[in-house]
Amino acid sequence: MTNTSLEPTDRAILRELAVDGRCSFTDLAERVGLSVSAVHQRVRRLEQRGVLRGYAARLDGDQIGLPLTAFISLTPIDPAAPDDYPKRIEHLPQIEACYSVAGEESYILRVRVASPLALEDLLRQIREVANVSTRTTVVLSTPYEDRPSAV
Repeated sequence: MTNTSLEPTDRAILRELAVDGRCSFTDLAERVGLSVSAVHQRVRRLEQRGVLRGYAARLDGDQIGLPLTAFISLTPIDPAAPDDYPKRIEHLPQIEACYSVAGEESYILRVRVASPLALEDLLRQIREVANVSTRTTVVLSTPYEDRPSAV
């Protein structure tokens, strides 16, 4: 679904929820100028259409003992091998996201681990399970992330 198929009111609702996913229907209704029941119906419709896919808590990696974030690029060792890398590595809980990309690499992973040693161990596991070469970029700081989309 393209952005142009959304009504302005639905876009306003999505903008508000992207900033504060825990916003009450009462507050949301006030912010977008609708009744609570109208906002509730629109949110439910956006969920049913798959435009609004869910709500999630954002965790502080430092506070939960996972201060090291890295991006790992995967390149197949055998280009003729089946492209099932996401399936091969999905059991590894340190992987927060897996992106299929264009370019030299096939996938880029965003991972969060406790230490450089834990990252080294994860890299070993990924290479063994997926039979890929890796290129790793360690995040030094995160000025911002999970910014709301420009709806």
